[in-house]
Amino acid sequence: MRGLIGWLAAFLAGSFGWWLGAKVGLGTAVVLGSVGTGVGLYFGYRWFDENLR
Repeated sequence: MRGLIGWLAAFLAGSFGWWLGAKVGLGTAVVLGSVGTGVGLYFGYRWFDENLR
């Protein structure tokens, strides 16, 4: 369950980063998508550990 929540948060944050970066250019979209994925994964895992464990 932790993995599912973490990767769902990573998908959503990465998609948002990609959408935001695509307004500037492809390179920016790749970078912001990657950063958003990492941040979403971290906070998804953290949220699970604090609230559901």
